[in-house]
Amino acid sequence: MSDETTLQQPTEYQAESPALEAWRMFRRNIPALVGVALLTVIVLATLYGTFIYSGDPFEIVWAPHEPPGMTPEFPLGTDYLGRDIIAGMLTGGGPTLAVGAVAAAITMVIGIAMGALAGYYGGWVDNLLMRVTEFFQVLPALLFAMVLVTLLSPSLFTIAFAIGVVSWPQTARLTRAEFLKIKNLEYVTAARAIGARDKRIIWTVILPNALPPLIVSATLTIGVAILFEAGLSFLGLGDPNVMSWGLMIGANREYILDAWWPVTFPGLAIFFTVFAVSLIGDGLNDAFNPKLRER
Repeated sequence: MSDETTLQQPTEYQAESPALEAWRMFRRNIPALVGVALLTVIVLATLYGTFIYSGDPFEIVWAPHEPPGMTPEFPLGTDYLGRDIIAGMLTGGGPTLAVGAVAAAITMVIGIAMGALAGYYGGWVDNLLMRVTEFFQVLPALLFAMVLVTLLSPSLFTIAFAIGVVSWPQTARLTRAEFLKIKNLEYVTAARAIGARDKRIIWTVILPNALPPLIVSATLTIGVAILFEAGLSFLGLGDPNVMSWGLMIGANREYILDAWWPVTFPGLAIFFTVFAVSLIGDGLNDAFNPKLRER
């Protein structure tokens, strides 16, 4: 009986799907769970915080540069115009997170499409698409994004679009490497043998098996996009009609030596958001790493 039980245990473990193994690894990663909890708090605060603490982030409600803790109605103080910082923080979190998510989505769509075609077809297609990728990779990302935002006029979508356009080359190279590794495996050869078309093989056979590292890349891209949006807003290229954490920093940057709080609090919000996303990305990277799962 004991011998049969011993033989059955490895079989049950091997039958566990890769997704369940990854989830089991992720649940054991304490920093990743901290990142999930922190990001959940931030998202909930941006979604529902305005219902608890209502206020117009553009309304002048008090004297300019009121320090934190001096007025009970405005615990974090006011900015250079006398606007409530808490109202700006709660309202500005949504647009900031939205820019990060949309920019990451654009990055993944362009990068996966370019990398998948290059890695699968190889030859002149690979050479052409990789030369295009290298062209975008050597461009000054911030300068190119500034030009795009200026030409398209500043808005949340144009900022997200500009960030996505300058950020996809790394994803394309990662996708290409995964396709080069997978395209000659037995199950892909079997799909060709039964007459599956290239389109089906690329998007339904190879891509699902190449997704784990791409998911990690997408997670980290969100953090990079949030920092990018803050940088563009700091340079005065944010949408002046939509409050965001980056816009708060950019609008108050000239007064930072006189009043630190209008810049520090949204800066801390960006820091903790990017920090949480990075912890989640590292946790996903460990969870999808087969060598770590074997340990």
